[in-house]
Amino acid sequence: MNEQADRAAYGGSWYAATMLPVEPRPPLTVDLDIDVCVIGGGLAGLTTAREVARRGWSVVLLEAGRLAASASGRNTGFVLPGFAADAEKVVARVGFEHAKDLWTLAQAGLDYVRDTIAAEGADGIDPEAGWLYVSKVDDSDELFRTIGLLGDLGVEVEGWPTERVRTFLHSERYFGAIHFLRAISIHPLNYALKLAAAAERDGARIFEGTSALSIDPTGVRKRIATPAARVRASHVVLAGNVQLKGLLPRVAATLVPITTYVITTAPLDRERLAAAINYRGAVSDTDLADNHYRIVGGDRLMWSGRATAWQRNPLRYRAALTADIAKTYPQLGKVEVDYAWNGTLGNTVHRMPQIGELGPGVWLASGFGGHGLDTTAMAGNLVARGIVEGDETWRKFTPFELVWAGGLFGRAAAQLRVWIKRQTDAAAERRAKAREMAQRHVDLAQTDSDATGAAASASIVPRETRCDEPAEPQQRSQLSHRNSREDAGE
Repeated sequence: MNEQADRAAYGGSWYAATMLPVEPRPPLTVDLDIDVCVIGGGLAGLTTAREVARRGWSVVLLEAGRLAASASGRNTGFVLPGFAADAEKVVARVGFEHAKDLWTLAQAGLDYVRDTIAAEGADGIDPEAGWLYVSKVDDSDELFRTIGLLGDLGVEVEGWPTERVRTFLHSERYFGAIHFLRAISIHPLNYALKLAAAAERDGARIFEGTSALSIDPTGVRKRIATPAARVRASHVVLAGNVQLKGLLPRVAATLVPITTYVITTAPLDRERLAAAINYRGAVSDTDLADNHYRIVGGDRLMWSGRATAWQRNPLRYRAALTADIAKTYPQLGKVEVDYAWNGTLGNTVHRMPQIGELGPGVWLASGFGGHGLDTTAMAGNLVARGIVEGDETWRKFTPFELVWAGGLFGRAAAQLRVWIKRQTDAAAERRAKAREMAQRHVDLAQTDSDATGAAASASIVPRETRCDEPAEPQQRSQLSHRNSREDAGE
């Protein structure tokens, strides 16, 4: 294995530096006639191929580069319940019962990842339990409404008050939080590699370095051309995002490419790190790009944010991301960065995945946005069941149709939304901090006032009692009772 080549393929990430040893798979060089051809070697494609193979059908997976070299192997590794779309918006679109069914399917995707890790071994994947969605504003009513809706949808969550949040995340920026108990965080690249090995054991054939140049979807047998060979299949599954542009531009046009930037620090002093972050699960403090983070390798901090609609050099964002760390956890001091990379995902207009049959025998699993580790597993299972068993559960996603994303104007609008959201969030955070500081001043002034009043009350002596004469027993009892009531604030 060429480690330098692997690092280049996977964007110089910490994941590439810690990936499991695996030899590249050869490209396709002979014609094949099979049941199912999966195009795209990310998590959706790998899950689909594995589940088709487990059902006894012949399946081939074609990957233009290396497995999971795009968004699947470059993300922060959060495996979360639900979708990128806001739950309230999904309920408003399809109704509560339909939305609850969708959230159940997403949870099944999360459980699939968890079960696969248990079956294939956690070594190298290193799952950690829990996800904290933290608020930077003091809006407990909004937090409780969200907790109530998620609970009604079947998500296992609990609300954390500010005091508890700051016990685990020692940052004055944070207030309340929602704790997702069944979420996990993983090494997504190593998970993908183990998933690929499992798929091959089940009978799938995987070819890297094999681009699908064209698809002829007409007829019962679809024809897929590659640089050195052709594939004939009864079903074709397109499992990709913006990478589909050359193959199916109409589908790619429904996605807004969003690039996020990730850094991993050099090893930090463990005591100093624990004094700042005493939580081993995943943490997010925004709905969009800034910030998502977790501890990896025991003593490093992985931190992501700063989304852009056009891909840029990740080195440009090292300073901004380390500044975010310093603002959130100043007690860490200056941190050094060992790894910086980016990953590009595809966002749909409605923020829901696109899953289903585009035409007879042509299937799509795409548009997972920033919530892909559970939904790729879900989609792979739904498509495999649809192909082999005729199961139509995938139709629950038909309300989320292919919608043109607006081309360059859509990308510009997405970038503008990110900038506006960052500014409005920052303003809301400043207001929340000002309210907290004002309340602290009020509480401190009240404490000082109570202490002054108590001291003044203790110095009052009844006029009929001379300083050089002891009070009568009854007078002493009344004085003691009154002073004790005043000290207690009555």
